[in-house]
Amino acid sequence: MSGDEDYVYDEASGEWMAASELAAKQAAENRVEVRDAVGNILADGDAVTLIKDLDVKGAGQTLKQGTLIKSIRLTGDAQEIDCKYPGIKGLVLRAEFVRKR
Repeated sequence: MSGDEDYVYDEASGEWMAASELAAKQAAENRVEVRDAVGNILADGDAVTLIKDLDVKGAGQTLKQGTLIKSIRLTGDAQEIDCKYPGIKGLVLRAEFVRKR
């Protein structure tokens, strides 16, 4: 046992563990897994391709199937991703309409 590390009781497992270890375990449990239309796990910075034509509300334009969206950001929601696209501010897409590139 390290003398300078705080130990805390983890009620889920019923064990004593280092505070830093418990914090890492809880962060992993709270992370939302976002999957694209075919089941690939998406991460911040990934590039995705649209799998169908999408009408963008408020922008008056349609994004066509096959459009490449670069550098996505995860929002914390299991089905929504934040995107940048020229001419459209604040674009949020549903993960079910994209495929990881």
